[in-house]
Amino acid sequence: MYLPPHFSEPRVEELHRIVREHPLGVLVTHGPAGLDANHIPFEFDPERGPHGTLLAHVARANPLCTEFAGGADVMVVFRGVQGYISPNWYPSKHETHRQVPTWNYEVVHAHGRLRLVDDEKFVRGIVARLTRRHEATEPQPWKMGEAPADYLDQMLRAIVGVEIEVVRLEGKRKLSQNREARDVDGAVRALQERGQEALSSAMSGARR
Repeated sequence: MYLPPHFSEPRVEELHRIVREHPLGVLVTHGPAGLDANHIPFEFDPERGPHGTLLAHVARANPLCTEFAGGADVMVVFRGVQGYISPNWYPSKHETHRQVPTWNYEVVHAHGRLRLVDDEKFVRGIVARLTRRHEATEPQPWKMGEAPADYLDQMLRAIVGVEIEVVRLEGKRKLSQNREARDVDGAVRALQERGQEALSSAMSGARR
């Protein structure tokens, strides 16, 4: 991706944070029919491999399972906070009118090698990890054991595990780092007034 130095995010902890907080990744592949993208919730294990490993599952009926049975080089895109920035929010615009709209965002590209794992124990483990994480804030978290065993076995047989050993992480945080401090402050205030706390907080943090 186009990556000007002032928007580059090299800090590994920040890249991991974006992946953890925004786990729905876009798995980009290039197969016989050309480019394709699958939208998949991932678990990220930073301890597996030099740059971590992404874990997920897909439907057995997904063409991914036949086209890439032997593995492939892939990219997974994780998008963090994002939003429109109006030039009207910049104090300098009202003096010179030399400003235009833009879009601020955070994004991580995880490059790696795809491996499909057709193993019931592996798949069960991935589903359990995803469930524990995303049910954690529920008053009564759902557990796999609540489903009838025969039904759960049927559902698990319908999916295949995905493992991607990450070989490179590339991050971009376009958060108005190239703007005057007063213009950033103006944009942050406008976002807060519109209830976009996540983006306004990210922009304030990028300034620091």
